[in-house]
Amino acid sequence: MSDMTLTLSVPALRELVGDLSGSIVVPGDDDWNDARRAWNLAVDQQPAAVALPETADDVAAIVRAAADLGLRVAAQTTGHNAGPLSNAPLDDTILLRTSAMRGVTVDAENRCARVEAGAVWAEVVEPAARVGLAALAGSAADVGVAGYVLGGGLSWLARAKGLAANHVLAFEVVTADGERRTVDAEHDAELFWALRGGGGNFAVVTAIHLRLFPITSVQAGALLWPAERAEAVLSAWRQWTRTVPDELTSVGRILHLPPMPELPPHLAGRSLVAIEAVSLLDAELTAALLAPLRALAPEIDTFHETPMTDLHLLHMDPPGPVPGMGDGMLLETVDADALAAMVEATGAGSGTALLSMELRHLGGALSPDRAPADGGAVAAFDAEFAAFAVGIAPHPQAAAAVHASLARVMTALAPWRAAQSYINFVESSRAADEMWDDGLDRLRAVKSAYDPLRVIRSNHPVD
Repeated sequence: MSDMTLTLSVPALRELVGDLSGSIVVPGDDDWNDARRAWNLAVDQQPAAVALPETADDVAAIVRAAADLGLRVAAQTTGHNAGPLSNAPLDDTILLRTSAMRGVTVDAENRCARVEAGAVWAEVVEPAARVGLAALAGSAADVGVAGYVLGGGLSWLARAKGLAANHVLAFEVVTADGERRTVDAEHDAELFWALRGGGGNFAVVTAIHLRLFPITSVQAGALLWPAERAEAVLSAWRQWTRTVPDELTSVGRILHLPPMPELPPHLAGRSLVAIEAVSLLDAELTAALLAPLRALAPEIDTFHETPMTDLHLLHMDPPGPVPGMGDGMLLETVDADALAAMVEATGAGSGTALLSMELRHLGGALSPDRAPADGGAVAAFDAEFAAFAVGIAPHPQAAAAVHASLARVMTALAPWRAAQSYINFVESSRAADEMWDDGLDRLRAVKSAYDPLRVIRSNHPVD
């Protein structure tokens, strides 16, 4: 699209959309930089315009106006994983920020919640907890519910309950023709299937109906040792994961924590190896399971009964926007050689610029042989672990160092890479056939059926 066309289309957009509860922001407006800013401050989003709808009718009007002008639409709640979207020019795209659409209604009797597209997990977890229920939330409280669910949704309860996407009861969406629909297993069933793990490439979600669970607290915590013990600790943890029941989900990670005043003095500026875990079992059974790891004499042991409203604190995710760079992959297996390669690339003395390198234990309800028959586009992972690495990049020199460190560890672990990816952990642009092992042809057929003109964009497109 030419610059002249774009110049003409931006004022025309406001006219076409008509009366909105929300607003349209264009380059040159005083609030332009705030409107286009992603949670990941390292990403520079430069769309044709930013739309800030407040209702589903606003969303429909924006989608129709974009299509009339030959523009595209990319929906975004927070922009935690905004990098891949901005790797291609956005000058023909309206960034549709749903952050004003934050309504959450919890139905305690039916154990479900209706969550508008702009809500973050804290806004679901807290009202659910007040009535004794829990959601399959992400590890960070400020992650957007919609993007997380559309990508699959790997929670601390995943080995017992499966992916969050497979506990969606219905989506309220606006399709590329500007029509509002409610899709579920009986209405637009193929679209319902695609939205559960296929990403945001098929329709703009305006609300999600989620199943909740009668869980009020869990046994949760971390065991930490100096990073010099990483290979021995992670090897013991790897063997331990082969024995634990599905009610226990854990992460093994190497941390290089900056000397930040926000961190406790015993953590700030240190390099550590950590095992984080969440157990649905009682304290006595959990303690018995943890005994082999505690035998390694961790320096810090934080396990305790944890209310669901505090579980987001376990993973120590930053509490607000940061300039970050990350990437990940699924691993078919992790053996001694894989751990050695990971420690060499990211452990003590490696010179890595990464803040964290983690392995998340999969299996259990995430296994292919446990996939629900009515599951979505992603209902299981044919992999034993998910790997994710991240670093903080506040300036170009830091970004270059983090980029090199990411490339180093991703290359080191490549021999163990699974055919499938978990798109919420992929923060680089990859070909669609590298993202979805099975089901890609079916996803593309849904895209062609519901968005033949390719109006809707996402960070991980299927075409």
